[in-house]
Amino acid sequence: MKHALAAISVLFAVSTFALAADRAKELAWMRFDEGTESYEGVKYLWLGDGDITLTIDVKPATGRVLELLWGAKGGKRSGVAIIAGKSIAVSGGGYTGFRWLSVAIPDNIAGDKYTIVLKRDSGKAGFIAAARLVAKDSAGSNAPAKKGANKITCKATARPRPAAGSKGPVFPEMQKLWTTPAPGPAKPNPDKAIESAFRIAERNGRQANEQFYRCGKFVDGWLATADKTTGLISKNLGRSRDIWNAQDSAADNYPYMVLTAALTDRKLFDGRMLDMLRTETKLTCRIGRLPDTWSFSKQAFASSKPNLDSIIFGASEYVKDGLLPLTEWLGTSPWSKRMIGIVDDIFANAKIDTPYGKIPSKNIEVNGEMLQSLSRIYWMTGEKKYLNWAIILGDYYLLGDQHPTTNLGSLRLRDHGCEITDGLAELYVAVSFARPDKAKAYRKPIHTMFDRILEVGTNEHGMMYDTINPKTGSHSKGLCDTWGYNYNGLYAVYMVDKTTKYRAAVRKVLSNLNPHYKDHPWRGSDSYADSIEGAICLFNRERVDTVEDWLDSEIKDMWRPQSSSGIVEGWHGDGNSARTSIMYALLKTQGTHVRPWRKDVRIGAVMQGDKLCISLIATEDWSGKILFDRPRHSAQMHLPIDYTRINQFPEWFTPTAKSSWTVSPGRKSLTAEQLQAGIAIKLKGGVETRLIVSPQK
Repeated sequence: MKHALAAISVLFAVSTFALAADRAKELAWMRFDEGTESYEGVKYLWLGDGDITLTIDVKPATGRVLELLWGAKGGKRSGVAIIAGKSIAVSGGGYTGFRWLSVAIPDNIAGDKYTIVLKRDSGKAGFIAAARLVAKDSAGSNAPAKKGANKITCKATARPRPAAGSKGPVFPEMQKLWTTPAPGPAKPNPDKAIESAFRIAERNGRQANEQFYRCGKFVDGWLATADKTTGLISKNLGRSRDIWNAQDSAADNYPYMVLTAALTDRKLFDGRMLDMLRTETKLTCRIGRLPDTWSFSKQAFASSKPNLDSIIFGASEYVKDGLLPLTEWLGTSPWSKRMIGIVDDIFANAKIDTPYGKIPSKNIEVNGEMLQSLSRIYWMTGEKKYLNWAIILGDYYLLGDQHPTTNLGSLRLRDHGCEITDGLAELYVAVSFARPDKAKAYRKPIHTMFDRILEVGTNEHGMMYDTINPKTGSHSKGLCDTWGYNYNGLYAVYMVDKTTKYRAAVRKVLSNLNPHYKDHPWRGSDSYADSIEGAICLFNRERVDTVEDWLDSEIKDMWRPQSSSGIVEGWHGDGNSARTSIMYALLKTQGTHVRPWRKDVRIGAVMQGDKLCISLIATEDWSGKILFDRPRHSAQMHLPIDYTRINQFPEWFTPTAKSSWTVSPGRKSLTAEQLQAGIAIKLKGGVETRLIVSPQK
């Protein structure tokens, strides 16, 4: 394990803020021109990466104000400024881009300079492009900077990554079960390959059990914090504890509480999880079926008036990040009904005119999310309106003057930008089967986009940069954790057009994960989750041998911050850890799971040729069912092919309707439908049970 990164000190280019002539005071100004991130072409430092210490070479005096060029992407961003030992909350947002945000500096500070530390709080971390010191009566001025002697020194500290062994096991009662191999049978299988497969399956069962247990604890931890009146969970456990919102509470956290319950606690799934959906729908719908932010203290909407752009942003996040992945696993359900209602009302309120029709937003993230959602919902429902809405967006970006790499000066390949590349790829897959004329029109611009991303957006290992300028070829220094999301789109295009260089690019990056990105310092658990998810989805299609070892290592790092309460980091990103954890667990079980789940029951599986080898063991006697997965992309979503896509739950062992299977021992002949309905089984405590499922010849 690599140790915490050392602090990096950078003296930035500095200029002086010139006040208007009648306020002839010379104060300090700086831009973060060497920041490792950029948004809309503006470089910035992100509080999520670590603390920012500003040393301002100006003698303290009364009536001073620190102004921060504060970034936002629609929602609120927050942090804390520590000045002379006093913590001052800092927050701003509700717009896209950068605006000046004022922070009053306490009077009577001793010394000959200011030292100000900016830190992340429990909310969505702020990102800052510049800082300046002004007199109170000139705050908010946009006067130009000019050279001067007063300097600001910036020290950006990388957030430490927990070192291996830095704390004891968070769930000591489970450690023996997760780390101690179960004894094999008295008579090992005479086929050495099959015996080896069962030993791997047994280990996979311990790894999967850990994931399901941790996810269950995550659910318990967050339910314990739920609002007593509504039963809903808050955006986070810090300054935003008073609110439920669509883009965070509903999109990232709640859905993976639902999915965890679906797999491990059916009573909770059918009860409280469904009750939360009904309550949310009843309380939060503000414009038609579109949800708005709810205040627990007010027991009313947080804002007195609805903001359509903000509501559409939250609604699109809820659909793409939460309800759509749930639907991919559950199929038709109350959650899919909620999803379709929201999408219908997003487009009922689409107000922005384009040459191709009305669209709901100019926000590239919203439109990328809608492209993904509409492309899948079209196949799921068979209703052409969803494809038609997606085509309006596709024409806007691929045939108009908004092409992501031809027209835009900055393309974000990480979260809050990467949605557009995958969304356009999903639409391209859809029209390739449903509208060949559109596929022909889109083919060149979609390839132009991905060709340019590969050309200027990847390093020598194929890993992608956070942000690129597609016109100049410049890029940020930082690497994006959503690299796999962009490759999902690229690989989906390969699946349609058989562009071999796209497949080669995917295999290249997968081949370089281990060792080049083992123990890579991603930005917190959510960042690990995105990186791991991308690798799982691509590994499902391209079985590069070294990837699974990399996944085994990274999943441990993702869970490091989890406390014994089950809370991971105390914000809505906790749910994304559960999402990725379940994807990883289903890899280890090859899509099988047991019902009822119990914390001592381990099920693991691995393919050996065309045979599925399953290992089951429980500490105490247990009886129930093993349930097998189905080809959900076709059976539930009706997709024409199982193309790579964000937040899907990959399919591993999926018996099809036309197949028959032999289950040994006993050589039972079962249909796919019988496997999916579940095989009844009894386990004797401490004794491993082994099954081989093979196609009937």
